Amino acid sequence: MAKAILLLSGGLDSTLAGKMLLEMGVEVEAVNFTSPFCNCTPRDHSCSAARAAADQLGIPVRVFACKEDYLEVMKHPKHGRGAHMNACIDCRIFIFRKAEAVMKETGADFIATGEVLGERPMSQRLQAMELIEREAGLAGRIVRPLSGQLMKPSDAEKSGLIKREELADIKGRCRQPQFALAEKLGIKDFLCPAGGCLLTDPEFSERFRDLLEKEPGFGVADAVLLRYGRHFRLASGAKVICGRNETENGIIEKSWREGDKLLVPVGGVGPSVLCRGATGEEDVAMAARILRAHSKGAPAVAVRDPKSGTDTTLEVTGEAAAAREEFAKFRVGAAG
Repeated sequence: MAKAILLLSGGLDSTLAGKMLLEMGVEVEAVNFTSPFCNCTPRDHSCSAARAAADQLGIPVRVFACKEDYLEVMKHPKHGRGAHMNACIDCRIFIFRKAEAVMKETGADFIATGEVLGERPMSQRLQAMELIEREAGLAGRIVRPLSGQLMKPSDAEKSGLIKREELADIKGRCRQPQFALAEKLGIKDFLCPAGGCLLTDPEFSERFRDLLEKEPGFGVADAVLLRYGRHFRLASGAKVICGRNETENGIIEKSWREGDKLLVPVGGVGPSVLCRGATGEEDVAMAARILRAHSKGAPAVAVRDPKSGTDTTLEVTGEAAAAREEFAKFRVGAAG
């Protein structure tokens, strides 16, 4: 029996690819790769959509978190970026190389994906797909069941492990063929239908670009923090992150590290604010004014030292604190 390692995002396409392989009699084991830029990945970095899809297919899945080595690829992509900060080609090469290690470990015959020819403009053009295979060192060893009939025969087809006529010929961005195939194959639930990457989002990309330019040595935790709060880059270069709700306040407070200033409201309701890279009292004062501008009647602001547990209260002038327009020029990625 042939064995495949399936790249399973939890979306419809990869779920269909897995189901098609199972219908062919192929043994399937799934892998899922999470990153700071998955827009459907919860805070525990374990993709619930992929696990739900694997359960529906009745196959095992292993989830891997892409860490610093992946982040370095996203910082310096060899093959450039798409419309925003997405480096789709380099991302796919990285993922395929990781999947190859699992393929060798398990003795699988090939890697399978839910990719559809022409569905995504950067990484799913025929030329790009062939480039990715070559760069990953996997030419001929990747099977794409949804578009297989439109592509060169894979090694698995040539060796008789799978039959070309059992592959589909789906192409383009219209998803009706996938919906029809899902109905035919009995796929009823797909929690993350289209998947997605935050680096294709204009606002998130602006935040990522700012971080890359101003703090090029940033790590995974810094990339994750881009998801939360309102972000401001002050004239001095200091970064201010202001929570938008209780959950984000908690995340921001836990993100404090030595040298940061953590500001919290005193005597009222308001956001937690992180000031990173402050060059002096003026930056902290600006962070306090940003906090007051987004609070509900907090009369004062405290600068908290989580390490010692001490607070220092700051006075903030009421009129300036209420003028959110004052901070608009410092806003980075202004959604939310």
